[in-house]
Amino acid sequence: MRYTWLFWLFFPGTKLLAQRLPDHIYNPDIHTVKLFQQNNQSSIALFSLGSSEQLELHFDDMCGYPKNYYYTFVLCNADWSPADVNVFDYIKGFTQNRLSQYRMSTIANTKYVHYQALLPERNCIPSKSGNYLLKVFQDSDTSKLVFTKRMMVVDSRAAVGAAVQQPFDNEILRTHQKLQVVVNTQDLNVLSPQQTRLVILQNNCWDNAIKNIQPTFIRGKNLEYNAEQDCIFPAGKEYRWADLQNFRFLSDRMDKVDKLRTPFDVYIKPDVERNNLRYLFFRDRNGWDEINTTESLNPWWQTDYAWVHFTFAPANNQPYAGKSVYLLGEMTGNQVGDTSRMQYDATKGVYTKSLLLKQGYYSYIYVAKDDRNREAKGDPALTEGNYWETENEYTVLFYFRSFSSRHDELVGITTVNSRNIR
Repeated sequence: MRYTWLFWLFFPGTKLLAQRLPDHIYNPDIHTVKLFQQNNQSSIALFSLGSSEQLELHFDDMCGYPKNYYYTFVLCNADWSPADVNVFDYIKGFTQNRLSQYRMSTIANTKYVHYQALLPERNCIPSKSGNYLLKVFQDSDTSKLVFTKRMMVVDSRAAVGAAVQQPFDNEILRTHQKLQVVVNTQDLNVLSPQQTRLVILQNNCWDNAIKNIQPTFIRGKNLEYNAEQDCIFPAGKEYRWADLQNFRFLSDRMDKVDKLRTPFDVYIKPDVERNNLRYLFFRDRNGWDEINTTESLNPWWQTDYAWVHFTFAPANNQPYAGKSVYLLGEMTGNQVGDTSRMQYDATKGVYTKSLLLKQGYYSYIYVAKDDRNREAKGDPALTEGNYWETENEYTVLFYFRSFSSRHDELVGITTVNSRNIR
């Protein structure tokens, strides 16, 4: 304990940086954190500035008894670093609010407390556009941080157009997808491209987001992003799925359910490599999860939890040399990190991962990452394969900072599907 105290004394910024990580859970009792547009679980946390649109926040506390949870918003720049703006300048109303709506779980074997809220509330409204970090903490003490979630407020002053194309490079022609983006800045006073930021997300994944790119051409008020190497994504393959909406009956991907302990143990049928299989289109969720049940129950506080065991079998049951395998999807925060990393079982020759999940429908893929390159991104080439025909959803975010502003404003957004080109 003494050495820990000395560490924070001499490196105070380290703790502050850790508490600013987006989409991070700091309390192991917290599960199933979801923030989405009202009545649409498969949507990014985004609403328009000055509108009546709201976001739904849901999460469960597995401790089994109610606690005093509060929340606040932190204005951020395009790179999610805290903006140098006073909190009273971007929040209209109270800077902290208590989460007062909660219910104890009923019917479910696993006991938990479900919290929910509609944001923003009338007494705490973001007054500027941009990126925001929703911070939830305990007992009105910001040092007792529980979790953070990304959310965005857009002030639509720029028209953003995007199209998905097949790359011209023969080496990636059949494996990658390319985006062409045009932004009309007629209503903005853009004096230099350095005032703008463009961010492109594939299937709401921030880990492999494309950012910090400059326009290829400037035609009057139009900024065109069309460089051959700037907006390229590995196409991947359609997401796998696990239907866990009912623990009493086995769905197509469930192998068995062990009900001898609480929470139950659910074993998903082993997954194998798909990089040597021909591409086959089917409708998937692109990594989104949906908390739901096939029975006449409220999915938020009447459904159960289970330890869900995933298994991935590499070719010839041999591990990938110098690489780690990750389970990627909303259930692991769409992040390549400790929460999604799988363990290799040498006795069985498979990678395994166990997650405590609530009843619902989950979609996921496996990606591999080079352990020797810290800057490397997760790539599905070895585990899933890359096929340019794959259906992916891309979100394009356009930020602008005027010379008198102290943060990056989100002034344009569009979403495009790769299958719209066919």
